[in-house]
Amino acid sequence: MEKHKLGEMEERLAELIWDHAPLTTKTLIALCSDAFDWKRTTTYTMLKRLCDRELFLQEDGQITVLLSREAFKSEQGTAFVRENFNDSLPNFIAAFSRKKKLNRDEIEAIQRMIDTHQEADE
Repeated sequence: MEKHKLGEMEERLAELIWDHAPLTTKTLIALCSDAFDWKRTTTYTMLKRLCDRELFLQEDGQITVLLSREAFKSEQGTAFVRENFNDSLPNFIAAFSRKKKLNRDEIEAIQRMIDTHQEADE
């Protein structure tokens, strides 16, 4: 099981939890019933999958976040670059910019990120 890969409904459930956390399992069951028309057992099954991926912790009827949305998205991006671009960010940017021309604001934002990382390494 790859922690950074979620199915569509797992991702939707994760987003729902991040939006409402911390929360009780009772609250989650009600939210999932409204949002997805799920039964209690479906909610528990899907929650267990996300807990197995160490995104959330369900303990004593409480659900807490173990991995923030931002950290999870960062892991997804890192895994995507590793798996599809031989772990090379320059290769990813080159492939991305072949299809979509970067505008000045995007170029400046990328340059600021590079500058910030260079300063941190010094």
